[in-house]
Amino acid sequence: MIVGGPSSLTSTPTPGWYRSARLGTALCWLAVAPTALWATVRLVGLDRGPLVQALAFTPYVAGFSMLALALTLALRRWCPAAVAALAAVALLGAVVPRALAAPQPTTAGRPVRLLTANLLAGSGDARTLVELVRRYEVDVLTVQEFTPDAQAALDQLGLDRLLPHRQLHAEIGTPGSGLYSRWPVTDVGVRRNLNGWGFTQAYGTVAVPGAPPVRVESAHPSAPYALDQVDAWRTDLTAQPPATPNGGLQILAGDFNATLDHSPLRALLRTGYVDAADATGKGLTGTWGPYDGDLIPPVTIDHVLVDRRIAVRSVRVFALPGSDHRPVLATLTLPTP
Repeated sequence: MIVGGPSSLTSTPTPGWYRSARLGTALCWLAVAPTALWATVRLVGLDRGPLVQALAFTPYVAGFSMLALALTLALRRWCPAAVAALAAVALLGAVVPRALAAPQPTTAGRPVRLLTANLLAGSGDARTLVELVRRYEVDVLTVQEFTPDAQAALDQLGLDRLLPHRQLHAEIGTPGSGLYSRWPVTDVGVRRNLNGWGFTQAYGTVAVPGAPPVRVESAHPSAPYALDQVDAWRTDLTAQPPATPNGGLQILAGDFNATLDHSPLRALLRTGYVDAADATGKGLTGTWGPYDGDLIPPVTIDHVLVDRRIAVRSVRVFALPGSDHRPVLATLTLPTP
């Protein structure tokens, strides 16, 4: 027997229920808003001011966007869920391809193993670096923050015998750079960023046996470590030599102080370069951080950019004691002459 009429089967929401519902909705929007704004900044390319440093951590925000979406779905807040879904798709669409290997051009030319390393004002362990060159039979090495002491230590450990051809510009502190090669290097030089007073970039054309000559440059644009350095950072990235897809082969390898989420680096890639780590599904491997013990998650700012006619076979990242950067080794196959 049912006691009471139909009205006894329904209940009127209490004030407490309304408060809980509003709290849930507010919580969802608080979780979704940052990812939506981040996705907008990343897609439009609004990397200005403090947003430049922030955008380096886009892969982590992409992961958080999935948590924000899950929260909105769990609480059944459909408007925030729709925004969260759009933000997640945008961010994951920008980040996930870096973990997927891309098809490479069909080449049958000479294999080249290229290593790049930032030595942190010469503090990077010389023995470890020379051992990497020896163990992995490195053909070309580019170094940044290269000092006279580092140059002497590397040669004392035998680098001058492993890679006898070179264009070096060692300086005390952080501006120095160098290019080492197993094969002869011509058309050598060095250019200095920031209109003549920033980091230097040693370069030269490597005569690879059985392959076309390839111009290699040790890249080191300015770091956007403070707001007043952002313009210099953008200027240096914009001034990097573009690819020449209808001309000679070029490779830029070094510390770019930028990730694939920064628009100036993506613009450089559009000239005809391919990021080696991105091409092999290793584009999310961090190369810098944590720094000085700070709780900074690793980001990918060291790159090997190769002409799109060059096939990238593999990329590996190593530890270098004494440096806050990790050396990057790219195994490449050059096209035939």
